[in-house]
Amino acid sequence: MTKDWQPVTTAPAGPDLELSVIEAGEVHSLAFPCRKEGKKWIDAATGAWVAIRPTHWRQWNKPTLE
Repeated sequence: MTKDWQPVTTAPAGPDLELSVIEAGEVHSLAFPCRKEGKKWIDAATGAWVAIRPTHWRQWNKPTLE
């Protein structure tokens, strides 16, 4: 992981974030921005709950499709 990734335990609530998850022993970043709401994660575009257990986060700096 690049050094701008932060532990998920430090993720702020509110801003759009890029999340990474470990699946089948491999690290993957999600292709869409998420937001932390309490202990849950939501898709920033739709507001739908996302059933994930992220390991790291960083600011979302990619273009968002509308």
